[in-house]
Amino acid sequence: MASRETSRKVATKSSNVMRSDDTATKSKSAAGSALSQTGTRKKTGAKAATKASSTLRDGRTGAKSKSAAGSALSQKKAGR
Repeated sequence: MASRETSRKVATKSSNVMRSDDTATKSKSAAGSALSQTGTRKKTGAKAATKASSTLRDGRTGAKSKSAAGSALSQKKAGR
């Protein structure tokens, strides 16, 4: 399996999400997970993956938050 890590572009979007006062907690959780994986081989944990999934399904979520959530989910630990 190929090693995945957060790209610079997604890290920038994640940083913007984290700094926004208007962003929901679950979106910030997904962004934080994606940011913490920048330049590392860390994987997304179950709780963060659940929040990232919820972020992607929420129709009110902005593009930057969805990008961060997608990155976090793509780096989820294998299995359950």
